[in-house]
Amino acid sequence: MTVGRQLLQKYAMHFGTFMGVYWIIKFILFPLGLVVPFLFLLYIGLTLGVPFMGYYYTKSYRNKICGGFIQFGHAWLFTIVMFMFASILTSAAHYIYFRFLDNGHIVDTYQEMINTVSQVEVAGAAVDTSQLQEAIDLFSTLTPADITFQILSLNVIFGSLMSIFIALFVQRSPKTFLKR
Repeated sequence: MTVGRQLLQKYAMHFGTFMGVYWIIKFILFPLGLVVPFLFLLYIGLTLGVPFMGYYYTKSYRNKICGGFIQFGHAWLFTIVMFMFASILTSAAHYIYFRFLDNGHIVDTYQEMINTVSQVEVAGAAVDTSQLQEAIDLFSTLTPADITFQILSLNVIFGSLMSIFIALFVQRSPKTFLKR
């Protein structure tokens, strides 16, 4: 069954919306996880579930829309577009968080962690945290839009890379059998 661009876009937006809501819920756990370690562990677990969710949605698209068969290129394109829509939806939540809610919470928390680590001696030598401090200083100069664009870019890049592997597992060609 041949699926047109409009159907591909429609279902990529549909499944991308579900994945974007999942990513937003997952992102809510990140700043909370800096204070409550169990929530950070939950955040990591949900992050590891993203490729499996992408696989599930692409497989559902293959089975329900494409008649059970999909070529690698089609699956790859669908998955890239799905991740792109999820990234765009999630970037709106990222911007709202960093613009109105964060007020330096993440930077302050990491600064406290660096201060704690810099006071610890490992095997009689002080821990060098100068590079971490430079990274925190650089991050604190970014605007909410800059942070949002950085995260959006990373989501699109990692989604594109994951989509290669997802498409490899989801692709299925119709088998032809000779009748005797």
